[in-house]
Amino acid sequence: SRCSFQVLLKSDAPTGDVLLDETLRHIKATESAETVQTWIELLTGETWNPFKLQYQLRNVRERLAKALVEKGILTTEKQNFLLFDMTTHPVSNASEKQRLVKKLQESVLERWVNDPQRMERRTLALLVLAHASDVLENVFASLADDKYDVAMNRTKDLLDMDPEVEAAKARGTEMIWAVLAAFNK
Repeated sequence: SRCSFQVLLKSDAPTGDVLLDETLRHIKATESAETVQTWIELLTGETWNPFKLQYQLRNVRERLAKALVEKGILTTEKQNFLLFDMTTHPVSNASEKQRLVKKLQESVLERWVNDPQRMERRTLALLVLAHASDVLENVFASLADDKYDVAMNRTKDLLDMDPEVEAAKARGTEMIWAVLAAFNK
């Protein structure tokens, strides 16, 4: 991508979410502004920069999974992979997953606005995250072929937009476009 969005702390007021509050403390503690790309690498534990290791979130995937288990969205299972056991977190609340899938399908079909500024921010964020997680095709897999093609083409057009231009147009969506830019690099 052509842009490197920097994260600037507007408020360090607690959010009530342990991981978000820990992230805020890290952002506040940094001496200079970091890019969204850098923060994604730091917060997911995928940085190799020894000078930044203190800003990593510890066990972030496990903690996110644990929070989703506590909310009843996921469950915890042990699976045997030949020589070792591995903890997995399959979906336990299929109706919640189906609700999200249906919401995303409708957002690019029946409720398509063809303008990201008029799209609900949570929906835009979900589409970007589904794209970044490589599950967008799965979201539309249950659609008939013609609707699948429409959904994928509309989403591709949306995701191909210039994040810097779109972020400048609509206040409050900057972080969503910055995440898209980071994953499109």
